[in-house]
Amino acid sequence: MAKALKRVYVVLLFSFLYVPIAVMIAFSFNQSKSRTVWAGFTLDWYKQLFRNSAVLQALALSVVLALVSALIATVLGTMAAVGINRMRRRARSVVMNISYIPIVNPEIITGVSLMLLFVVAKTALSSIGGGWLAAGLLGIPSLLVAHITFNLPYVLFNVGPKLRQMDTNLYDAALDLGCNQRQAFFKVVLPEIMPAVFSSFLICLTYSIDDFTISYFTAGNQQTLPIAIFAMTRRRVSPEINALSAIIFMVILCIILVANYREDAGERKRRRNKRR
Repeated sequence: MAKALKRVYVVLLFSFLYVPIAVMIAFSFNQSKSRTVWAGFTLDWYKQLFRNSAVLQALALSVVLALVSALIATVLGTMAAVGINRMRRRARSVVMNISYIPIVNPEIITGVSLMLLFVVAKTALSSIGGGWLAAGLLGIPSLLVAHITFNLPYVLFNVGPKLRQMDTNLYDAALDLGCNQRQAFFKVVLPEIMPAVFSSFLICLTYSIDDFTISYFTAGNQQTLPIAIFAMTRRRVSPEINALSAIIFMVILCIILVANYREDAGERKRRRNKRR
């Protein structure tokens, strides 16, 4: 009886999460604009979507912004995690607790505070004669800084535990065998923590593409994909939105599947190496 209830609970939970997405994907192929009546299969909404220049520009900006911000945040976060890992336990605990704040802080507060920061910086640059810098601050530069800022803690909390799990004698052994500190890091430490680094990059990529609230306050006159979708829904709910959402869902699903496959393959390889 208990097993049957568990199975029912799991089925209901996953149905609640994924049935609406499945319905949305199905109606992205519906000939009718109705969200309740099926009128036949069509790809017209996908064709219209790829003719929509505003959506394509927003998509290109979101993808480039996500790749660049995720890469920078992963590099900076990994460097920070290595430095924090070498701190004393009390100092490390204080720094990690402070790093939790951007994660638990409501996004609207982060977005408003970053917007105020950029406005103050713009005013300060204008007052000292840097008008050309101030003019371009709100837009892609502010978006990039904002995305790096909210992605950094996720890198810290993925890479940090992996560093603490690693055998510290490996690094010392590499130094004893003739490596300098840089060689020991890139040849010994980095391969050990690479799964966590790669996972951090994927998390940052996903959060960056998905973010709306912080981007809304720091975008200036730029439009990321979530902002463009929000603007479309304010006018009318077009089946193009269903098509766009279906594409985003499938892309993210493929990224997750590839990441899980790589992690499982790496884990199997490590187990085989240990048996040898």
